[in-house]
Amino acid sequence: MKQRTDEGVVMADLSRAFSGFSTDDVPAAKAFYSDLLGLDVTEENGMLFVHLDGHDVLIYPKGSGHTPATYTVLNFPVEDVPGTVGELRERGVQFERYEGTPAQTDDDYVLRSGGPLVAWFTDPAGNILSVVEAS
Repeated sequence: MKQRTDEGVVMADLSRAFSGFSTDDVPAAKAFYSDLLGLDVTEENGMLFVHLDGHDVLIYPKGSGHTPATYTVLNFPVEDVPGTVGELRERGVQFERYEGTPAQTDDDYVLRSGGPLVAWFTDPAGNILSVVEAS
């Protein structure tokens, strides 16, 4: 679909964008996002789509060429960060502990200073995810 500007110029409609990141193992990612996190996922053409509230995230295979993201690729806003961390840990999710940095987490794996509560964990491919206090 094309968009027309006030000047009458026709431009491509880029408003339906979605984000994505790679994995080295689509079946492991599918099990993690679907079974462990309880998210709605579909697999199409060897790629995984995670269906979130109003948008999708693409997880695409990169095999041995995959390098885990060094930043948070997906943030899950939640009402109770410590409670969510506890629930996910019971399901087998391992949270990251950061020490000696501005993002230092406590014994509950939660950053409690400098903004909203947040806790980080990784998917099977090593991509960084977080649960963050909903605002």
